[in-house]
Amino acid sequence: MITKKILIQFVFLFAFATSFSQDKFTISGIISDAKSNETLIGVNILSKNTKAFAVTNEYGFYSLTLPKGEYEIIISYVGFQTIEETVSLTENTKLNYSLSDSGKELEEVVITEKTKSNIRKPEMSVNKLSISTIKQMPVVLGEVDVLKAILFLPGVTNAGEGQSGFNVRGGGADQNLILLDEATIFNSSHVFGFFSVFNPDAIKDLKLYKGGIPARFGGRASSVLDIYQKDGNSKNFHVNGGIGLISSRLLAEGPIVKDKGSFLIGGRASYAHLFLKLTDNKNVAYFYDLNAKLNYKLNKNNNLYVSGYFGRDVFSLNKTFTNTYGNSTLNLRWNHLYSDKLFSNLSMIYSDYYYGLTLDFIGFNWNSGIKNYNLKYDFKYYLSDKIKLNYGANGIYYNFNPGTIEPINSESGINYKQLEKKYAFEPALYVDAEQKITDKLSVNYGFRYSMFYRLGSSTVNLYTNDQPVFYDSDLKIYEKAKPIGTESFGKNKTIASFNNLEPRFSVAYELNNNQSVKASYNRMVQYLQLISNTASPTPLDVWTPSDNYIKPQIADQVAVGYFNNFSDDKYSVEIESFFKKIQNRMDYIDGADLIANEAIEQVILDGRMRSYGLEFLIRKNEGKLNGWIACTISKSQQQTPGRTPTEVGVNNGDWYRSAYDKLHNLAVTSTYNLNKKWTFGANFTLQTGQPVTYPNGQYVYQGITIPSYGLRNKNSLPTYHHLDISATYVPKPDKKKGRQGEWVFSIYNVYARKNAASISFRQNADNGSNEAIKLSIFGIVPSVSYNFKF
Repeated sequence: MITKKILIQFVFLFAFATSFSQDKFTISGIISDAKSNETLIGVNILSKNTKAFAVTNEYGFYSLTLPKGEYEIIISYVGFQTIEETVSLTENTKLNYSLSDSGKELEEVVITEKTKSNIRKPEMSVNKLSISTIKQMPVVLGEVDVLKAILFLPGVTNAGEGQSGFNVRGGGADQNLILLDEATIFNSSHVFGFFSVFNPDAIKDLKLYKGGIPARFGGRASSVLDIYQKDGNSKNFHVNGGIGLISSRLLAEGPIVKDKGSFLIGGRASYAHLFLKLTDNKNVAYFYDLNAKLNYKLNKNNNLYVSGYFGRDVFSLNKTFTNTYGNSTLNLRWNHLYSDKLFSNLSMIYSDYYYGLTLDFIGFNWNSGIKNYNLKYDFKYYLSDKIKLNYGANGIYYNFNPGTIEPINSESGINYKQLEKKYAFEPALYVDAEQKITDKLSVNYGFRYSMFYRLGSSTVNLYTNDQPVFYDSDLKIYEKAKPIGTESFGKNKTIASFNNLEPRFSVAYELNNNQSVKASYNRMVQYLQLISNTASPTPLDVWTPSDNYIKPQIADQVAVGYFNNFSDDKYSVEIESFFKKIQNRMDYIDGADLIANEAIEQVILDGRMRSYGLEFLIRKNEGKLNGWIACTISKSQQQTPGRTPTEVGVNNGDWYRSAYDKLHNLAVTSTYNLNKKWTFGANFTLQTGQPVTYPNGQYVYQGITIPSYGLRNKNSLPTYHHLDISATYVPKPDKKKGRQGEWVFSIYNVYARKNAASISFRQNADNGSNEAIKLSIFGIVPSVSYNFKF
């Protein structure tokens, strides 16, 4: 089998590499923040003599193997003082480093050589944002927002103002794997998309993979957003927070045992609904969430972490119905250092997305959601200064609840009903290697072998020719097929199974010390499907597993890029071109009903997607003025052909614009540090309007004028654009002890652009003609917030 052959090759590679590293020694250790003892992710460690380098992992660990000798070691990280020292390597050596904030008055260190890891590493289609950068970006209603920030990166868009989710390189919002401390977040938005679920005060690191995705990730077709929470300050107790116009937040952190263990607990809540109680408005809309984390260093080789998140949104309309939804996660992790070359992490993860709806005027409660239980074990082996090996395994068990209906009381007339629950199991194995072949050529190669089992207990409908959708050749329309019988499966019996090999490969060739070209290929398989025919996710959307009628999505993506740092790294340019195709992308028949549908296969057609484009990213990294310009030119298309030559498919079986197609996307963000007290920021975004379907005619039925619609997504909403500005004022910038504060003033949509969230059509009550009605959510929105820490 191909899998066995690949495993044999990796074993040979391991033995080959080990045989050449017997006379070498290893420098390893943990790199942390000197103030808080918080481990730092992505710190560069460079041997200036050899240009060999290492990068700290998600837990601050690094390992660098070199021949016996004396080396000048450079440790650098954005926003921190760079360390340069000489190390005499005669044996395996532990070197832990604490980096100081770059704002401190320390002796200047002159650096003659920088790591250039963005040039040398075979990593592309990856964007990293620091929380300090995100906090300086103007946002709507003054609430710092992680998801809104990534919309300013190339290749990333969303469905418009007030819409949840995000789209990467023409893919759907459901095709993004969103992880918070390794736990899956199924709905990333509060208040139907106005805010994200991520409290910026609790976030340590954020990385978005758009392509070249490492083999340890799987389960989604487009991207991975990997977010880690802070560990907590193990040196001193601190509190920080912020007070805004519609929400506030508070976070506390401190040592459990100084320098050995720490805790972090933070919360946010909105309170705009409280002001509605002063009026006759009976509507309610608010959110709250809680972040918590504990970590403890058992000894030099073992660390324990417990982290969790809990969030809820509540929306009530005049007490006629109440909507409650949100995520809950819990993760227990054990880090173990087997040697100075082998690092491991074992995680047990629970994730739950809940959706509840109470209809008082009818008299019933509706509950639905998805839970998963994930056990994963990851290893990172630093074989030598030229080869690093990552491998591991994980298994995820899913419990899907498509809907439970319960009567509120005995007088409601509603009977209890449980839509049939669904279960699935998704195990996977992965291995990949990062290898420096020559001084100029580096590669990353590996694979992920994923399996998926749709499990009982369940009753499955049977259809003629296994076709749950019927095509009426006379009317040329698709309709629900009638089941011809059913088949029952007992508990944990396999209903359908899949397995896929997901190869990953990327390469970087260094043209010179400042320039490189890169290329990547990856295959991703998505076994979970989101049942939704809207442009952006809603809380009511239901996830369902692949089965004998719904096939897993299979995405293949290739990308090539050019990377350049110039003016001593003050500026950087990234240019990437990509092509992505996705098999088995679901489409829906006209008039599909998705809510509480127990036979969802009857309204689904099997289609495919493709997207391609060109991305530009120009950064200014240093100086009083810094920021970036991101420009994307891309196409995203979908095709659903007929299953037989006589069927018409969707849009006559031709390629048509997907709901996420935006030809042009320009985003500019900048920050200007005037002095210690004042910092100014500005954002500008411009995008092609969202694809929509407009009427192409009308007819009259019983005196009512009814619009008729043509091909899907043939039209577009008007071009979307707005400019935002902000100013941050620090009254006492030199104050280092006691309470410190800052004021943040911002204006969202400075020139009051009325961007169209949607355009609907209705009959004019006066003259009976059809008219278009534009819905805009925001005009100009000023805001002010106060942030503090002590």
